[in-house]
Amino acid sequence: MDWYLDVWRKYAEFDGRSRRKEYWMFALFNFLIVMALAIVGVFGIASMEHGSGIGGVLFIPLALYFLAFIIPGLAVHVRRFHDIGKSGWMVLLFMVLGIIPLVGFIAAIVQLVWLCTDSDPGTNEYGPSPKYPDLAGAVAGSAGFTSMGFNAQMPAFTSTDNFGYCKNCGTKFQDTSPFCNHCGDHH
Repeated sequence: MDWYLDVWRKYAEFDGRSRRKEYWMFALFNFLIVMALAIVGVFGIASMEHGSGIGGVLFIPLALYFLAFIIPGLAVHVRRFHDIGKSGWMVLLFMVLGIIPLVGFIAAIVQLVWLCTDSDPGTNEYGPSPKYPDLAGAVAGSAGFTSMGFNAQMPAFTSTDNFGYCKNCGTKFQDTSPFCNHCGDHH
């Protein structure tokens, strides 16, 4: 459940990277909450037929939840794109393309494939990989990496290569404290 709380802790943090697990578990948890709140709202509408006056009022929690998770949902989506080396602006592009009927369907498939793609190992332009924290100093595509994975001559990386990100959890440093604000690890 810590993955869900991590997304809410990084409420409007659009920089950095998020693993597949963080993104998809957040999506699943939100889907289940939305379904539960929608069922409560439907019971409210059904109760109107039986003379009760609550009706559509029970849809208010659903609307409030939608408003609450728009920003963290977009933030984790952008960070997920960053994790595979794509710009976060691609999320906006996919939203715009989603309006066009056939193009939107194709864009949705491409987006789904990207969201299911494994993390870039090492550090990319958006920070170190949260999936491969031991490769914090590695840059994807540099010596030691091939298109099929790792080769035998992979260089050793020290734990001091953090580039402004926590080597333990991948959170971007916000201040000059010697400890990570997120996990408390010494850097």
